[in-house]
Amino acid sequence: MWWPAVVAGVAALCVAALALVVGASGGSPASAGGPASISVPADDSADAGFARDMSVHHQQAVDMAFIVRDRTDDAEVRLLAFDIINTQANQRGMMTGWLDQWGLNQTSAAPPMAWMHMDHAYRAHDGSLMPGMATNTELAKLRSARGKAAEVLFLQLMVEHHKAGVSMAEGYVSLGQNAVEKRLAETIVSGQTSEIKLMTDMLAARGAKPVG
Repeated sequence: MWWPAVVAGVAALCVAALALVVGASGGSPASAGGPASISVPADDSADAGFARDMSVHHQQAVDMAFIVRDRTDDAEVRLLAFDIINTQANQRGMMTGWLDQWGLNQTSAAPPMAWMHMDHAYRAHDGSLMPGMATNTELAKLRSARGKAAEVLFLQLMVEHHKAGVSMAEGYVSLGQNAVEKRLAETIVSGQTSEIKLMTDMLAARGAKPVG
């Protein structure tokens, strides 16, 4: 039974996220000192770029989790959705908070993932701004689905979403300068890699498989 593992994962990730803030600030979570207490990155840095882009990426994952939560009674899928909502909303709040503390805008004129300094050969289309992000058409399909169909589509979309999120986080670990933000990226890599395996197994249990 994987429920206890997922619940434990939620708790562990929330504790880890809290520790990142407390450890960086040397004070209470309310001070949210985070990376701002270490250094203020440049607007075009990997530190700022990752915080912006992963915040956008996380927000769509949260949105998809809310959608499927209301379209199935399946306890496994609803618990996974709860995990994604809580973990990624928490992490997103940390990253947007850091940008505020750094005195940087939440958005940038630079193309998404430009901070990675490589050609991703990806063109934003139909609302999908970065690799792994669902299109508006796919989101509309998810909203119209119910039951098992919604579960399968959600899991397929989220596997691709997580794969791209892991790649982005790994890219930041290689390029970033901020130790605290790197620890968050490493948490994302570990957590989402584990969830990819979980979701692949859940798809198999439903007679389906990832699309990629």
